[in-house]
Amino acid sequence: MKIPLVVLAILLLSAGIAAQPAPHPRDGSDLTVLKFSWSKERVGWEQDPFSGPIENFDEVRVRTRNEKRISDAKKGGNGSEVSRAERDARTDAALVSTIHQSARPRYGFLYKLVVQNHSPKAIKAIDWDYVFVDQNAQIEAGRRQFRSIEKISPSKSKELRFFVSYPPTRTISVNSLNEKERSGIAEEVLILRIEYADGTFWQKP
Repeated sequence: MKIPLVVLAILLLSAGIAAQPAPHPRDGSDLTVLKFSWSKERVGWEQDPFSGPIENFDEVRVRTRNEKRISDAKKGGNGSEVSRAERDARTDAALVSTIHQSARPRYGFLYKLVVQNHSPKAIKAIDWDYVFVDQNAQIEAGRRQFRSIEKISPSKSKELRFFVSYPPTRTISVNSLNEKERSGIAEEVLILRIEYADGTFWQKP
């Protein structure tokens, strides 16, 4: 019996599709890394960066008091009192400026990892490393080590997050934003150890 070529092609295509394996980790960990990323976040920033510093209640009170004192001294015609009031106002203004400068915004780094549990057991904790490689020199440029204590049920996925103060590599600034900082850096995530809810564990060979 001859099978039409069209039917045969469909059968072969179906067999090929069925033979495609489901995404699965290659290291035997029963955990798939779905995606990972990092970003630099500004912290201690609660206002429009172009609006200038915002005075709090105490600063407004001090400034208003100094302005009234200067105004009263000028009305009274007392030159020495005017000079003294203006000098005190400048001192207070310099102090406020120093306080605002010391409270400048800083930066932190947010590392994210999304994983899926293929094990029939629930996961209790994961040890993982975020590794950065200098593509030009082919050497490790940075490594951030994390331990996530998160319950991940069988067949479920979860996003793991860490917000820390240190950058991925020494070449990335902790004080400014630079769009070119990622240039020449390759990234990967390594799963080192998985602890399960039943007390067993998997560890990278």
